[in-house]
Amino acid sequence: MQVKWLNKQLSKLWPFVADAATMVIKETVEPMLEEYRTPGISSLKFSKLSLGNVAPKIEGIRVQSLKKGQITMDIDFRWGGDPSIILAVEALVASLPIQLKDLQVFTIVRVIFQLAEEIPCISAVVVALLSEPKPRIDYTLKAVGGSLTAIPGLSDMIDDTVKTIVTDMLQWPHRIVVPIGGVPVDTRHAFDLELKPQGRLLVTVVKATELKNMEMIGKSDPYVVLYIRPLFKVKTKVVDNSLNPIWDEKFELIAEDKETQSLILEVFDKDIAQDKRLGIVSLPLIDLESEVSKELELRLLPALDMLKIKDKKDRGTVTINVSISELLSKVVPFGS
Repeated sequence: MQVKWLNKQLSKLWPFVADAATMVIKETVEPMLEEYRTPGISSLKFSKLSLGNVAPKIEGIRVQSLKKGQITMDIDFRWGGDPSIILAVEALVASLPIQLKDLQVFTIVRVIFQLAEEIPCISAVVVALLSEPKPRIDYTLKAVGGSLTAIPGLSDMIDDTVKTIVTDMLQWPHRIVVPIGGVPVDTRHAFDLELKPQGRLLVTVVKATELKNMEMIGKSDPYVVLYIRPLFKVKTKVVDNSLNPIWDEKFELIAEDKETQSLILEVFDKDIAQDKRLGIVSLPLIDLESEVSKELELRLLPALDMLKIKDKKDRGTVTINVSISELLSKVVPFGS
């Protein structure tokens, strides 16, 4: 009964949600497309963006918390909608509109409804995807009036951008706050809707040992990219011609949720054409003790998802010094 009622309400709310979400997507995703576009692409923007008329379907629901003005739910979510999404791609060799088709989304969504007295009775919806089980998003890319092969690397770039959008903007604790139907958000609770910093991570990238050589002549030129959120990456200098590089560089990163976030370190080989990844490792922040500095030697993997990797040979290690300190304004997680 709960699911049937919520699907009915979602169908009514969908025009408001779709219009508001379209604005949020355009404002946030286009800058990301610009940042992640390959050198051969001069421009990448939406020429058409509509989430369509078909509302998502809810297949299960669990209420996590009820408090004045807010309802927090975890929802089994399925969407096979009718969106119209076309990217205008400008490149040196071609100009193509790229259509995203056959979009299917299967995931568990954490939704926080900010209640209001005015119709439609909801002033804002906070949306986040739970990381487990891993969200599944399927789609196909079709070039309108041309071929995707006309712009090398385009499909991979779009796939990487979609993955980044999901992990950085939508995977809990990250979330999108969508105002609904012009109803003012209650300022007494609006502060609770946003994701806020909880801790400061201090990382010294010390060295790497026995890296995989990706060069036919000489040795790799390695550097390290590190981040908690993909949109806020920092990187070391490049060490030329070495499989045992020493960096000894310090960085400061901000964590929003120690319980669920991880520090990601990726080691790359600098190349003229395209940099090659030598290895990657994930360090869950929950494994770190507050105000305690640790030196860790982390074994590099070909990928974080090893099920898809055929080459499982050793990739060497990266050594870091790391500590985490709590910020003064600690945030209480939703549902607590």
